[in-house]
Amino acid sequence: MNWVGFGTLIKREVGRFFSVYRQTVLPGLITSALYIAIFGFTLEQRISEIQGIPYTLFILPGLIMMNTLTNATANTSSSMLQMKLLQQLPDLLTAPLSGLEISLAYIIGGTVRGMVNGILVLFLGMILIGMPVQDPLGTLVFIFLVSWAFSSMGLLLGQLSESWDQLAMMQNFFLTPLSFLGGIFYSITMLPDWAQTLSFINPIYYMINGIRHTILGVSDSDVIISYVMAIILTIAFTLSSILLMNSGRKIKQ
Repeated sequence: MNWVGFGTLIKREVGRFFSVYRQTVLPGLITSALYIAIFGFTLEQRISEIQGIPYTLFILPGLIMMNTLTNATANTSSSMLQMKLLQQLPDLLTAPLSGLEISLAYIIGGTVRGMVNGILVLFLGMILIGMPVQDPLGTLVFIFLVSWAFSSMGLLLGQLSESWDQLAMMQNFFLTPLSFLGGIFYSITMLPDWAQTLSFINPIYYMINGIRHTILGVSDSDVIISYVMAIILTIAFTLSSILLMNSGRKIKQ
């Protein structure tokens, strides 16, 4: 293990998004505050409670999860694709770093960004509306698992994409719709039976459901299933991104 090179790459990835925090951190906070103001305070006049929880409180865990997974995905996917398009990736591949070390460094960078954004939105909810956190440790563990899983997925997308258009298409037509259909603004028990069945095959539903349970103590399904799904996604995307990096496909061109 090349610890010097590995640590240097991690510092570069983490420093990259911290250096442009106006683009990588502040937008998520502002967007979440707008969601709280528009969807929360406004719709709460029509939908007072869901499962005994005030509507504004109910949507906060979903906003935390959406902010976490989108930032984790964006960090690794944009970094990898930028390296490819600027022809900087060959220089990295000639360095004394294995595919495993390169992949893990990128994934850790994306995980840090996902966790930072998720925790900041968590604090925002606690400050603005006094959101309680019933299981702080469980919440942090879940944010970490989701950050790692979607950081790995972002690395995979960045390796597979050939242009910014391709990357945007994958994110806009898959990640964003699955996030909004995962129960951020509603409980799936409010849906007809056929829509509930479709929700059960949406992996992001389990991410939102899990963090809602750790924060508010309510969930639409067993929280153990959410943890198992998060672990499965973490392992699957991590292995896939590492194997693709080692194979050189879509990279060594």
